[in-house]
Amino acid sequence: MTVPAITIEQTGPIAPGVALSKTATLGRVLVAEDDALYRHALDHLLTGKGYEVESVTDGLKALERACAADAPRLLMLDWMMPGLQGPEICRRVREHGSLRYEYILLLTAKHNPDDIVEGLEAGADDYLVKPFNAHELLARVRVGERMLRLHDGLLAAQETLRFQATHDALTGLWNRRALFELLNAELERAVRKSVPISVFLVDIDHFKQVNDQCGHLAGDAILQEIANRLSAAVRPYDLLGRFGGEEFILAAAELDLDGARQLADRLLAGVSSPPIRSGSYAVEVTVSIGVATALTANCPVEKLIQGADAAMYQAKHKGRNRIEACRL
Repeated sequence: MTVPAITIEQTGPIAPGVALSKTATLGRVLVAEDDALYRHALDHLLTGKGYEVESVTDGLKALERACAADAPRLLMLDWMMPGLQGPEICRRVREHGSLRYEYILLLTAKHNPDDIVEGLEAGADDYLVKPFNAHELLARVRVGERMLRLHDGLLAAQETLRFQATHDALTGLWNRRALFELLNAELERAVRKSVPISVFLVDIDHFKQVNDQCGHLAGDAILQEIANRLSAAVRPYDLLGRFGGEEFILAAAELDLDGARQLADRLLAGVSSPPIRSGSYAVEVTVSIGVATALTANCPVEKLIQGADAAMYQAKHKGRNRIEACRL
């Protein structure tokens, strides 16, 4: 007598989760100025307006702090300083190639148009001639803050688009297109290192019953929870994605046949218990897993997936809630 793969019982409602986000502040300024009078005036002016000021007195220290991971992103650099001059600091900061953009304001007594061009071409964003007006300087600092926020917004938008292009919208796992590219790269790495590689196909048993009896929203919740449970069972460097529908795919390198079987056992156990709760339902879910292992990593990705797919269908035909494996 076989045990049904999915059982459903009524339970109480589930409270929704709450997502929190953090927002970084930009109100920190690095002031590089060797003149004590100007340095004191800048510190007094900026701190009086709520900015956190960090001061250095020579170009080498300015460059070191500007390239540090925790450096302020608003840089106020004097042109003439010991060690390195302002334009050279600009050039080196830009050559540093950080994804985090720094807004650089050059301060100098030079007012020749050729000097202004030199400073801007070196990488400065703005240029202010000494002696400067306090209101004008603060206005330019606020422009720098706006530019940094715009830059961060563009980076965030690009990252969102990149994530959407490479990840499954429902589960957050790698999507099929991205996973094929990653699988090919992982297979090439396995060939170079002469290590085995395994592909796992995980299919939810009788998933149609969930959608028919609980509704598609419950089905979506179950897919999300299974994705979480699979993620918890794999190693951090394994590749896990949604293959389509109720199928998931996993690639794991450097596992022999026994190691691949042990990982499949963890996946099977991790999914099946405890019941998955969605709305007023608690659903007990099982999966069928097919594993294909290439001990010499000498077969293409398509062949590995076909082997795992055939093994998974064997698991289905043999009663579900089980693992079948093959060696290629």
